[in-house]
Amino acid sequence: MIGLNKKTYRKKNSFMNDFTKNITQALFNQDKINDLLRHEIQQAVNDMLESELTAFLGYDPYARNGWNTGNSRNGAYFRKIDTQFGSIEVQVPRDRNGMFHQHTLPDYKQHTDLLEDMVIKLYSKGVTTREIANLIEKMYGSHYSPAQVSNISKQMIPKVEAYHKRKLSDKFFCVYLDTTYIPLRRETFEREAVYIAIGIKPNGHKEVIDYCIAPSENIEVWTALLQNMKSRGLKQVELFLSDGVVGMKAALAKTYPQAHFQRCLVHVMRNICAKVRVDDREAIMNEFKQIHQQANKAAAVDVLHAFYAKWNKSYNRVIRNLKDIEPDLLVFIIILSRSGLQFTLPT
Repeated sequence: MIGLNKKTYRKKNSFMNDFTKNITQALFNQDKINDLLRHEIQQAVNDMLESELTAFLGYDPYARNGWNTGNSRNGAYFRKIDTQFGSIEVQVPRDRNGMFHQHTLPDYKQHTDLLEDMVIKLYSKGVTTREIANLIEKMYGSHYSPAQVSNISKQMIPKVEAYHKRKLSDKFFCVYLDTTYIPLRRETFEREAVYIAIGIKPNGHKEVIDYCIAPSENIEVWTALLQNMKSRGLKQVELFLSDGVVGMKAALAKTYPQAHFQRCLVHVMRNICAKVRVDDREAIMNEFKQIHQQANKAAAVDVLHAFYAKWNKSYNRVIRNLKDIEPDLLVFIIILSRSGLQFTLPT
């Protein structure tokens, strides 16, 4: 407390505790990807519904060529739709004459896989304008004239392009990189990899930086995504959090050489659980979490090595794998301990 009065110390300590809590919840909340994808799908569906109404009416909101046409926009009503990422609530627009019948959402259903597939593909990074037009045609072609379908495409293409080109914040405390496999309907693949980059601020605020789709996880896709992030203004990241995809550390070193890399503890714990007996899982998980509740690296290393010694005989391969990635397991503790911070791994 040298140089700090009690009031200043309490204020600083309170900030540290809030910072630690916010960052920890953001990093280790397993629902974070679903929450963010749900929000992205909700926004995309709202955009599609608005574009559909615009094509139906034949003019943009507030456009002069819509005057005296005999019909106009008339607010919206809310509707809930279930997705594989959770429930979303969208705004279905209405026209003054009650003639508009939307075809974005299914009638009398609360769930549709087709809509989710379409939205994720439509907003995936790298999709071409031709592919966007084809997706729009597939969804609306049987309901509207070719000219109206073309107008829907013209409405959606700038929105999709703007999403992937938007300016990013120049700093994030952490960027979480993950690949989640979801079922998308294509001729050759039942499930495809959705690469997602999530930025996390010191206050715990999360946002989807970008995402793209590929048949499987590979470092070339991640490298392109990282380079794109930097070109859009993200210059400084304190910590990258990811799983053990081969080549990730090298790709990060080229794009963000000053950033630190931490193995995702959720992935690590999942891998451990998959390789130990059911009867031992609870004890092993509780002891593993103790490693990341230490105040500094030295204490964490002591607990980690005690963990090795206890379980090595029963699970030699698991312990050997942990030793191989040990330098990447404790980075978060090091960063926080430099500022006198400590975090607790959620249960």
